Amino acid sequence: MGPMLVIMAAGMGSRFGGLKQMTAVDGAGQVILDYSAYDALQAGFEKIVCVIKKEIEADFRALVGDRIGAKCDMHYAFQDLHDLPAGFSVPAERAKPWGTAHAVYAARDLIDRPFAVINADDFYGRGAFRALADFLTGHADEHTHALVAYDLKNTLTENGTVARGACTIDAGGYLTGVTELTAIQGPADSPSYTLDGGATWTALAADTPVSLNTWGFHQSFLNAIGTELEKFLRLDMPNDPAKAEFFLPSVVNACLTAGTDRVKVLPTDEVWHGVTYRDDLPALQAALADMKAAGKYPEDLWA
Repeated sequence: MGPMLVIMAAGMGSRFGGLKQMTAVDGAGQVILDYSAYDALQAGFEKIVCVIKKEIEADFRALVGDRIGAKCDMHYAFQDLHDLPAGFSVPAERAKPWGTAHAVYAARDLIDRPFAVINADDFYGRGAFRALADFLTGHADEHTHALVAYDLKNTLTENGTVARGACTIDAGGYLTGVTELTAIQGPADSPSYTLDGGATWTALAADTPVSLNTWGFHQSFLNAIGTELEKFLRLDMPNDPAKAEFFLPSVVNACLTAGTDRVKVLPTDEVWHGVTYRDDLPALQAALADMKAAGKYPEDLWA
């Protein structure tokens, strides 16, 4: 039984302007999610779960899901503000989704095997999926997980800042922590980040290993998400009930700190492509056209 892929597709692309998961990126009308699903199936994944908002289900199925679902075991989970552990309720001022770790929590009843987690709006490259599939099928330790780490220089856009998780790694190749940097800018050979809205910038090495939410987990991680979600709702959320978010790296960091789990870092030289901003779209389209011309992808992925 091959591993499964959880695709987080419930977020609205506020910086891009619209539901970018449904924006066509090639002449065949396919979206980034098509390429991720295609690469995952080529790498050996056998089941896909898309985490979406219930209100976009019909459009999502018609524009994306049905053509992918015709080729694999496809399921849907719905991220809902009210899907919380017993004893907790949604603050009156809350409208924003709870975050990436809550998106995986939303899929908990469909996760029946080792699983990878990705964003719907990032092009990761087939090598990332092969690394995750090999890890998830070859490592039986329930408390050893994986992260595909990219060189920062391969994950930047010319059209603004990006958010990335800067990784620290020990001598054995295991993750020791992830620091979320929400505003990183290029150029690729000398990137920098700001923590104060751009008043000051700090240099980062171009080859800094970063997380793009490309994780591989065993099922035991779902227990950690449940435990940390309760802590988040009890301790962190009340400080900012309208905007506080429950992120996957925070759960990972909690496990690393407690010493209950470890995460093997899988380096990749793949180049990220995405549509963080609408102006990123032409570069992504050109990159995909070049890959098709080189024979890496057929024009119609699902023909």
